Amino acid sequence: MAVKTPQLNLSSGLAIGYRSPLARTDQEIRLEPGTHFLIARNGRGKTTLLRTIARSLRHLAGDIEAQGQMQYLPEDLRFDAELPVHSLFRAMIPKARLQPALELAQRLELDLHKPYGKLSTGNRRKTGLIIAEFSLNPDEPNILLLDEPFSGLDARAREMFEDIWRASSDRILRLVSCHPDYDSMRMPSALLIHNETICHSREDGQTWSELKHQLN
Repeated sequence: MAVKTPQLNLSSGLAIGYRSPLARTDQEIRLEPGTHFLIARNGRGKTTLLRTIARSLRHLAGDIEAQGQMQYLPEDLRFDAELPVHSLFRAMIPKARLQPALELAQRLELDLHKPYGKLSTGNRRKTGLIIAEFSLNPDEPNILLLDEPFSGLDARAREMFEDIWRASSDRILRLVSCHPDYDSMRMPSALLIHNETICHSREDGQTWSELKHQLN
């Protein structure tokens, strides 16, 4: 039977790191469709966890089960500096979804004719996010791993992407590493890494203000 919704399961005892563990789970974590934030202080393992889930880095113990088509957008993603944005879109976004991607780029004031290498940091992030969002297969369950997607984005662009996330929260699982910039930011589902432990905090009304005090 085909999987209709994406799922991500981190087993109890999952250990991430390089030669020695950087962090581990002390109980099973199960994520379902919607937006889940990944928060920790710098150097505690956010990118390591995303890379491990994406299978570009081996886990040291435990297991990860992913049901759905997975994509990983790293913070340092780079494209050919000479290619203009519209060429990147045409090469990487399915034809059926290209037009809405181009329309979003225009609303975001992203210059489609500018070479990628001449874009600002924020506009590079917009380019990567649009490619990630519009290359998803709408007929399949999707898991999208985003490492610091808000870096360099202005408030308007950030709100537009958050609107897209809310509109598709019933069919796409997003795990988003970020540094929140305002205390009232709602985080009803968050993975926290603290005391070398990966844990899942879930509560409808919880905010960054409440969660940040748990980090060390």
